[in-house]
Amino acid sequence: MAQILGVKGFWKIMLRVTPEVLTPRPETESVLDILLPLIPNEGRLSILDLGVGSGALLLALLFERPNAVGLGVDVSEAALAVARENAANLGLAGRAALLRGDWAAGLAADAFDVVVANPPYVRTAELPSLPPEVRDHEPHVALDGGADGLDAYRRLAPEILAVLRPGGVFAVEIGFDQGAAVAALFDGAGALAVEIRRDLADRDRVVWGRKKPLDKSAPDR
Repeated sequence: MAQILGVKGFWKIMLRVTPEVLTPRPETESVLDILLPLIPNEGRLSILDLGVGSGALLLALLFERPNAVGLGVDVSEAALAVARENAANLGLAGRAALLRGDWAAGLAADAFDVVVANPPYVRTAELPSLPPEVRDHEPHVALDGGADGLDAYRRLAPEILAVLRPGGVFAVEIGFDQGAAVAALFDGAGALAVEIRRDLADRDRVVWGRKKPLDKSAPDR
């Protein structure tokens, strides 16, 4: 229905959707439930959304945090065009930069306070069994997570930790049976206090954690 109407509500915002982007889903709002209590509403704040798609996560966070600026990265120029339109429609274009790229490749180290991502996590063999409205009308590049569904997370874990500022927080959406595996990838990349959070259907939905803060008690060398 969202694809027919061309719009979809997400969090407190309305987004334009096309066949070039995933239709935002209510379970993705679990990312916001986790992050908003953790990030301040004063002082300059920088947010990175990897695989920005329609802009749902990035724009909802910017809507809630007027002190924030954000960067959304996507491999699809068509998806970025949708995100740009949504940013303009919400009056957020001045605080949201959108860039074509390959995850966090080429981005500066220690540059962002918050990093979010909703990467592809469907196992390739499971794509044909998806509901027709997803399988036939949403971009496979945003769905196909490889043989075990974890291809994107293997790249994202070290890249997210590299671009986060010390003490910064990340949150990534996951498939309902991928919590332990994704958490282990972020643990292995050096993330601090990694947790798995369930959605309203009581399924694993988000892995989140922090980058280790600087040790201010360490002596200068």
